[in-house]
Amino acid sequence: MIPNLPPMQPDIGRLTGLVFELAAQLHIERTGRLALETALERAGALAPGALTALADDAALLSRSRGELEASMRKLLRVLGDDPDPRTPLSGDVPTNPSST
Repeated sequence: MIPNLPPMQPDIGRLTGLVFELAAQLHIERTGRLALETALERAGALAPGALTALADDAALLSRSRGELEASMRKLLRVLGDDPDPRTPLSGDVPTNPSST
């Protein structure tokens, strides 16, 4: 469940930052998912339609909800707390990719 938000009046800059952050996250997630699906299918480890069959898996749905809540908290912080809308979630991105 997404926590109650304090009253806020986001400006157009913060909203724009949020839209671009969402677009970037969507692109990264989609690319990673497609790469993983393609690799698994090419290796014969994933049958066509296997992902669709997981749509009702309780463990997957629970994990997905948890990830959504964490993501929403980060995105809402863009609107409420971040002083510089040009770098919405820069504190969450490691500066050195090899450090993760």
